[in-house]
Amino acid sequence: MDESKTNLIQVYAIMGRGTDSRNRILVCDDDGRLETKAADPAKMKDPRLIIYKAMDSIGDAFVVSNGHQTTPALIHRRDAGNSSLTGLMGLDEWQYEPDKPNYTPRITGLILNGPAPCAEILILKKSPFGLDCQKQLYHYQTFQPGYGYCVSTYEGDGDPLPSFEGEPYLLPLSGTPNEIATEIWGALNKDNRVSLAVKAIDIETGKSTVIIANKYHAVD
Repeated sequence: MDESKTNLIQVYAIMGRGTDSRNRILVCDDDGRLETKAADPAKMKDPRLIIYKAMDSIGDAFVVSNGHQTTPALIHRRDAGNSSLTGLMGLDEWQYEPDKPNYTPRITGLILNGPAPCAEILILKKSPFGLDCQKQLYHYQTFQPGYGYCVSTYEGDGDPLPSFEGEPYLLPLSGTPNEIATEIWGALNKDNRVSLAVKAIDIETGKSTVIIANKYHAVD
């Protein structure tokens, strides 16, 4: 929730080390559906795990994820047909991404807008002891104005890349949605940052606006 208590906030950042990962931009339609796109389609070698819908919504449910699980999560939410959290979110058969040796975690966040907004974060990650999938689910029934809960895909650099460890941590959300976008974009590693999106969901009306920063430009 932002400091004004007016908006619920979702933030999605893309970092990139490989050529395909860097060759991306974020685009958003008028309904707040956010997708990754190839900046230069002619140079994209393998889009399977890096081109996807990252933000979408149905009714009072707003989902953000780092992969193809965004839509399945929303479909489950729609079919559940109630106003409570449902245990994110019809993804029982999903696992971490099959990008050996990194096995990138799949991260999904859900916000339910309403008189008492609430949220969930689900992390699907490879077990350190084998190929089993660990599922970590976090529920949030109370929002503190000016703060959010943050998860990163990786813990840091390495070969293979080490997956995120621990619980989602508090992230300050200072100022307006535009100021939040500017501050977080400036905090990202300048060599590896690719794109950032901040979605502001008006608590009163349910309408959303999306602010995007792209390092690269689309090539026609």
